[in-house]
Amino acid sequence: MGYLQEARENQVKKKEEEALRSIMKQKALKECDFYCSKYAECARGRTFSVVWQCRKQAKELNECLHQYTNDAVLEEMKKAYMIQQESKEMNK
Repeated sequence: MGYLQEARENQVKKKEEEALRSIMKQKALKECDFYCSKYAECARGRTFSVVWQCRKQAKELNECLHQYTNDAVLEEMKKAYMIQQESKEMNK
C-alpha cells in the first residue's frame, strides 16, 4: 500500500470532520458553562463597552474553550471516529 493511499484512508471526510468540530464545540461550551455565564452576566446591558469592561471574563472563557477546542483534541476525536468506523465495518 502506497503512502498516499494510506494517508487517504486515515483521514475523515470533510463533512465528517465538520460534524466532529461541531461536537467538539458543543462539548467545550458545556464544559465552560461557568465562564460563559460570567461573560454573559458582564455583557448584559452593554454595547461597545463590553470590549474593555468584560476583558477579564472574555479571556477566562477563551482559555477554557481553548482547552477543549484545539487541534490535538480534534485529532483524538478523528482517531476515535476512525476506530469506531473500522469496528462497524468488521462487524458487517
